[in-house]
Amino acid sequence: MPGADLQGRILCAHCQRHANSACKGCLLVLYCGAGCQKTHWSTHKQDCKSPLIKKDWKPQWDLADREPAFVDGSGTSMHAFGGKKFFWGNVPAVDVLRIADNEGEEYDSDIRLLFAASGDPRNVIKTLESIPKAYGRSIHAHVNDRDLDIVARNAIILLLMLTVQDKNEAAECMIHIWYSARIRQSDIDLLRSVRGLIDAVCKKIAGKAPGTVLGKKWTFANASLRLVLTKEQWSSLLGYFDVPVGLSLERAQRIRTEVTLADSRVDYRERRMIGQVPAHRVCGNRFREDGILLPFGHHRHLFIAPNPTFYQTADWPMKDSADPLEGWALDDILQAGAGPATNDVYGKLFYYLKGLLFSCQRRLSSLNVSFELSNCAAEDLGKQLKADAFARIEASYAENGHATLLTLFMNAVDETVDDSEIAASTSAELTALLEYLPHRGGAPPRSMNDSRMILMNFLRPLVRDVDKYFNRYMELENFRAVEQYLGLRMKDPHTIIDKWPMRLRLQQGQAGAQEEFDLLLSSSHTGNERYVEWKRVD
Repeated sequence: MPGADLQGRILCAHCQRHANSACKGCLLVLYCGAGCQKTHWSTHKQDCKSPLIKKDWKPQWDLADREPAFVDGSGTSMHAFGGKKFFWGNVPAVDVLRIADNEGEEYDSDIRLLFAASGDPRNVIKTLESIPKAYGRSIHAHVNDRDLDIVARNAIILLLMLTVQDKNEAAECMIHIWYSARIRQSDIDLLRSVRGLIDAVCKKIAGKAPGTVLGKKWTFANASLRLVLTKEQWSSLLGYFDVPVGLSLERAQRIRTEVTLADSRVDYRERRMIGQVPAHRVCGNRFREDGILLPFGHHRHLFIAPNPTFYQTADWPMKDSADPLEGWALDDILQAGAGPATNDVYGKLFYYLKGLLFSCQRRLSSLNVSFELSNCAAEDLGKQLKADAFARIEASYAENGHATLLTLFMNAVDETVDDSEIAASTSAELTALLEYLPHRGGAPPRSMNDSRMILMNFLRPLVRDVDKYFNRYMELENFRAVEQYLGLRMKDPHTIIDKWPMRLRLQQGQAGAQEEFDLLLSSSHTGNERYVEWKRVD
């Protein structure tokens, strides 16, 4: 069942036995009885009574009435901090097929998918898990990324999915390899089994010339995985199974928190917290502290080693803002199991992922799937592909009239808006936002440093006419010429994903409009994320 350990139990935060009662003060942890709750209070009270969980919490800059670090002369800026890796997706996972809405559930031809710049495997897993049971033909998924770190982690996660017989054990191991900075001995043991597959390849190709591109295919029941790398990359791949020499758990933890809890970044972290559900701030702070994706009340003592797929060197590779929640739809997460601990959003994500991965493994057991993983720039993929036809390309056509190229434009609106237009629209946008934020009243703001004013400015894109700016972007980038040159046409309407998946759909005053706004506010998404679907023109 979702929301449980390997034995199917929801755990007490104190004794780790079966529990069914939540702390009513925070709804973050569960207890098996009043005795455990009383004994655990000395530990739990720092979270249950945390300032972050109070509805009237304010950021430090607001309390001190000082200008926050992220403010420059023209408003809020998004300064990067930490490493440059993107190990986790920052837009919710997409089922790139949606067969029922396109080819139809009774579709009777093989399907080829290309994830040209895949990032993490969330779209691959979401797509495969969603394939209707009635579909009985084969699926080929080519998963490519230019970053070897990404390719290595994807290969490890997929190999775990295909080789570990116990689906519960495999799902939890995949979650921690994917998201947790520390892992358990059981995860290390499963990694070693996958390492043996890679080590055998490295020994076999030892005599090959440097730079040689080599592919290896493993077959498991009715699924297979082929990995294509250079000889040097195959050797490097072994390093993703071993913690760097001299990197202790304590040192790895310190290296990570120097990024995720850096004193210089407190204003940036607290800006993210302004719009969050109070209890979610506590959950997010816990994840920044220990980096383990688990239910809030689950003990961490089994997590004994740094995750070697993160620590290739003695640095934390990701930005301080990296958040597992960003890669999944928050409304789906909040519906996941957590027992009565309804505020445990990272625990809900854990349960959601466990159910999704378990479901994907079960679907693969009856589906003929072949994976191919490669490591190159998307523009160089044509040199590697054996076939030029795909049903979906995420970044075909052949006889499939529903074949689609899916592209994401994260920054198009921001790149097109100019300062004079922002200034001119200030009054209208702030007026629209005030309709959604009546509960954030109280005393009038003391200055522009008031967190309510910062929040309002940060949220303005949610009520902005983004279509106007994206239409301008398409004109500036000459999308019509792109259509003619490539023999494509932009699809309207979309059949895979909404053009603006993170936009508000309901009007203020409609049933559910406030709840929709609050959900988007709790996420870190701007609403500017724009997809374009393309189809081939014969």
